[in-house]
Amino acid sequence: MSERSCRILLLGKNGQVGWELQRSLAALGELVALDREGLTPQQAAAQGLPGIDLPLCGDLIDLSGLAQTVHHLKPNVIVNAAAYTAVDKAETDVDLARRINAEAPGVLAQAAHEVGALLVHYSTDYVFNGSGHTPWQEIDSTGPLNVYGLTKLEGEQRILQAGRQHLIFRTSWVYSARGGNFAKTMLRLARERERLTVIDDQFGAPTGAELISDVTAHAIHQVLRTGDGRGTYHLAASGETTWHGYAQYVIAEAQRLQSQSGWKVQAIEAVPTSTFPTPARRPHNSRLATQRFQSTFNVRLPGWQQGVERMLAEIL
Repeated sequence: MSERSCRILLLGKNGQVGWELQRSLAALGELVALDREGLTPQQAAAQGLPGIDLPLCGDLIDLSGLAQTVHHLKPNVIVNAAAYTAVDKAETDVDLARRINAEAPGVLAQAAHEVGALLVHYSTDYVFNGSGHTPWQEIDSTGPLNVYGLTKLEGEQRILQAGRQHLIFRTSWVYSARGGNFAKTMLRLARERERLTVIDDQFGAPTGAELISDVTAHAIHQVLRTGDGRGTYHLAASGETTWHGYAQYVIAEAQRLQSQSGWKVQAIEAVPTSTFPTPARRPHNSRLATQRFQSTFNVRLPGWQQGVERMLAEIL
């Protein structure tokens, strides 16, 4: 299939990863990017998308609307960058979390199977139980600690049940320059307080939405070109740190870039997870082994510091 003839349906276009995907996927073919509001035929025409005579649904709560949209567009690729990500709220909002994270991906997978499309879906390290000290492999046993992880795992399972025409990317500690994130919170607090306390017993790799979107486009291109590479992969920046180490790095780099910015922080204290109780249990080990992804798609995932430096240069 030539890229020119490829039609891609992107869901969740305004999220952290979805926003970057609008840029990276545009080079692969005709991109139909939807948010929760969807598109009317008139709006589609105004965006240069002819031949659309039904409303397009981008709301993962509307399962029948999603299926109808896929059958109407008949895309070659569906990229689902939408999800229910309010981890603590999911503990009491179980039905909605399951609808968005489990039922909707299953519907998309079934519709993708029926029209012959490749489904690309994002999952999370929260499908594991967060124990141990070694990076999780794709074949390791799952065991979510919270409702969010349970619903994301169920979404994976429903996709697998619908067929094998998919790419599932498990990632973790996602950030972007757009919107709020941990780094921005630390920078704000570093200007307001002399002492910060940050968790030091959770381990992972901060992973930029820009990196995720670029390698997603690369992987899609390879699968469409060769027919090989479908499956489940771990996708995260290289290396590891804790939230405390992440905060230290962010603040030190920001102080280097803007030494006269009125920093008040004098100390960043390392504390255990128990210092900040939350409704949902958090995994201590969010490390993901990415060798399978790197070898299959012939890419090198850079160290987490590289993306953080780029993000800071953009927001400061």
